[in-house]
Amino acid sequence: MTAFALCALLGLFILRVLAQVLIAIGDGAFLPAWEEWFSGAVPYPQLLVSQILIIITFGKICLDFLRQRGFFVTPRRWLGSLSLSIGGVYLAVMIIRYAIRMTLYPPERWTGGAIPIFFHWVLAAFILVLGAYHRRATRPPERRPLVARAAVGVVWILVFVAVLGWVGFQLSPTALAIVLNARRPEHAVRIERGVAMTTSDGVMLRADVYHPLRVARTPAILVRIPFSRTLLNSFFATAIGRFWAERGYTVVIQGSRGRYESGGRYTPLVDERRDGLETLDWLRRQPWFDGRLGMWGGSTFGYTQWAIADRLPAPPVGRSALIVQIVSTDFHRMFYPGGAFSLASALFWAVRSRGAEDVVPPQDALARGVETMPVIHADDRAVGDTSFFNDWVTHVDRDAYWQAIDGDSRTDTLQAPVLLMGGWFDPFLPGQIDDFVHIQRRARPDVAAATRLVIGPWGHAQTVVLPGDIRNRNFRLESLAPSIPWFDEHLRAAHTEGSPAPIRLYVMGSNVWRDEYEWPPTRARETLWYLRSQGRANSAGGDGLLVETPPERDDPIDTFISDPASPVPTRGGAMLGDSSVVPQNDVEARADVLVYSTPPLTADVEVTGPVSAVLYVTTSVHSADFTAKLVDVHPDSVAYNVSDGILRQTYQPATSPSAEPARIAIELWPTSMVFRKGHRIRLEIAGTNFPRFDRNPHTGESSATARAGVPATQAVHHGPHAPSRLVLSLIPARP
Repeated sequence: MTAFALCALLGLFILRVLAQVLIAIGDGAFLPAWEEWFSGAVPYPQLLVSQILIIITFGKICLDFLRQRGFFVTPRRWLGSLSLSIGGVYLAVMIIRYAIRMTLYPPERWTGGAIPIFFHWVLAAFILVLGAYHRRATRPPERRPLVARAAVGVVWILVFVAVLGWVGFQLSPTALAIVLNARRPEHAVRIERGVAMTTSDGVMLRADVYHPLRVARTPAILVRIPFSRTLLNSFFATAIGRFWAERGYTVVIQGSRGRYESGGRYTPLVDERRDGLETLDWLRRQPWFDGRLGMWGGSTFGYTQWAIADRLPAPPVGRSALIVQIVSTDFHRMFYPGGAFSLASALFWAVRSRGAEDVVPPQDALARGVETMPVIHADDRAVGDTSFFNDWVTHVDRDAYWQAIDGDSRTDTLQAPVLLMGGWFDPFLPGQIDDFVHIQRRARPDVAAATRLVIGPWGHAQTVVLPGDIRNRNFRLESLAPSIPWFDEHLRAAHTEGSPAPIRLYVMGSNVWRDEYEWPPTRARETLWYLRSQGRANSAGGDGLLVETPPERDDPIDTFISDPASPVPTRGGAMLGDSSVVPQNDVEARADVLVYSTPPLTADVEVTGPVSAVLYVTTSVHSADFTAKLVDVHPDSVAYNVSDGILRQTYQPATSPSAEPARIAIELWPTSMVFRKGHRIRLEIAGTNFPRFDRNPHTGESSATARAGVPATQAVHHGPHAPSRLVLSLIPARP
C-alpha cells in the first residue's frame, strides 16, 4: 500500500514536470499558461534541474519499496521522525501560503494560480507517507536523555520562529498597505530576479521585476537604486515591489551601475543620465509595458529621475508621473550653499559610498577626516583617497563638471507631473523649493498644474525629533504613503481622495499639517527684526537684541575673532547623515558667537517662508565667512536650532572694525515655525559653523589646498546707517 501511494504521488509530480516542459517547447497550448506553473522562487532552468533531482531521489525511494530492499525500505525510526517533521512543516507552510493567496487575491480563487502550491502538497504528502511507514514499522525508542529532548525542543523553536518569519515576510506588503491605508491588492505577484540589460558600453545592469499576474500589459514603476544588495535592502525592496505589483503595476527595481548586483564601477551621479535613458529604451521594448511610467525615490535615486525627466513617456504615446524626495536639480548648490563647502555632508557620502559596498561611516573616521587641512585630504585621512570626493572639493564654481550633473534647466523640460517631498532639515531643501517654483512658472502647463510639494519634519531620509520629544511617523513610511494614490491618479486616471492644494507643509511649533497654494504664501508679511546692542552681543549673556523698530542712532560695533583653528562647532542642522534639532546653549556661550534675541513673545508668531539675514560687516581679511542661525529659545532658556546659512565672499580688508561696512545677505534655510508665546526669537552670528561647512583659512587660498589658516577680526554694524536685520516671513494671526 505504501509503495502504491508513493508511486502515485511521484507520478503526479512527473506529470507536472512534463506539462511544464511541453509549455516550454511550445507544445502545451492546451495547458494553463506558463506563468501559472511558477511559485516565483526559482527561474525555470534552475527549477527544471531541481525537479529532475527530486524525481531521481523519489524514484530511488519508490524502487526500494517495489523491490522490498534497499536503504529507504529498511525500517528506521529516525528516518520516520525526520520525514514526518519535514513533511509536516512543509505541508503546513504550503497550506498557509494557499490560505494567504486565497485571502488576499480574489482572481486566484479557488484554484487559479495555485498549481505550484498543489504540487508542493504532493511532495509534502510523499514525505509524510514515507515517514508514516518508518514510524509504524519500528518500535518507539526508550525515553531519550534530557539533553537530547532539549536539543529537539530548541530545533522546533527555531523551526517555529523561521516559519513565523516566513509568514511575516509573505504578509509584509499587506502590513505595509494597512499602515499606509492603501487600497486592497488585486493581483498575486511573480518575481523575476536578476533581469539583465546591457548598456552601450557593455556594462550589465540587473533588475528585479515584479509582475502582477493575470494581466497582459500594465503601467510600470521604475526605481533605480544606488545601494548595495544587503539582506535588509533586499527585504525592503521585495516588500515594496510586491506592494506596488499587487495593485497592478509591473515594478522594475534596477541597481545603478556598480550597485545592487549591476556591473561597472559606482561613481555617484556621473552615469545616471546615460544609463537611465538606455533603461527607458529597454523598458519600451518590454511586452508587458503599456507606455505608462512611474518613478519613485529619494536622494541619489531621486536624482536618477531628474537625470531623465526630459525624456519620459508623455502624451500622446504614454504618460508618466514622478515622486522625487529629498533631492533637487542643483547639486552644486547643495555642496556649496553660500559659497562654502558642505564638508560634513560630502565626507559622509564619500565614506559611505566609496567602495564596492555601502558602509556605515565610522564616527571616528568622519571626525578624523573633517579636522584635516587641506580639505582635499579629508577623505584620505578618514578612509582613503576617493576620486569623486576630490571632484566635489576642487570644482568650487558652477563649471562643466556640475553642468554635466545638474543639466540645463531640467525643471523647464520636465515631461511629467512630480510630487516633490522635502524636509525642513534636509540639505537639498532650498534647491527643491526652487525646483517647485520654477516648475510652476516655466514647465508645460499641464505638468505645472499637476505638480505638488510636500515639506515635512524630516532631515535627509530621517524623521527629526522636535523639542518636547515630538515624534512624527517615520520618513520611510511617509515617502511611500502617497505612492499608490499618486500613481493611480496620473497613470490610471483613477479618482483619489486628496487635497487640491499644490503645497502641504508641516508647521513646527504648532506641529500640524497645513495646505498652501503658493510659495511663499501670499499672505506672509516680510517683517524686519533689527539688530541692536551696546557692543557686547558676544554670547547669550550679552546685550544683543532683536527689535521691530528701526534704529534711530548707530550702536557700538559688535566684534569677534573668527579662528579656523578653533571653529564654532556645528550643533544640529541640515546635513547628510545627521539632521537634528538640538540645544545650542554651549555654542552661544562662546565669545566668537554674537547673539541677538527678542524679548519674550506676548503672542504666538508664525514664520513660514524664506529666512535671511542682511548684515553690515567688516573683516580684517580678504576672504571671510559669516554664518547666521535662527533659534527658538524656550521659556526655560534652552535654545533650539530652526534654520541656518552661510556666506563666503571676498572683502576689502578693514584696518579697524569701525571701517565702512559692506552689506551682505545670508540666505538661511526656509522654514515653517511657530514661536510660541513666552519663547524668544534669536539670531546667532559667527564666522564658522564647522563641520557642517568647511573652514575658511582667511588667507585667500582655497580651503581645498590651504594647510593652515589665520584668525580674522570680524564685526557687525547696526544703526540707521547700517541697518543689520533678520528678515522673516510672518503669517498674520487669525482673528
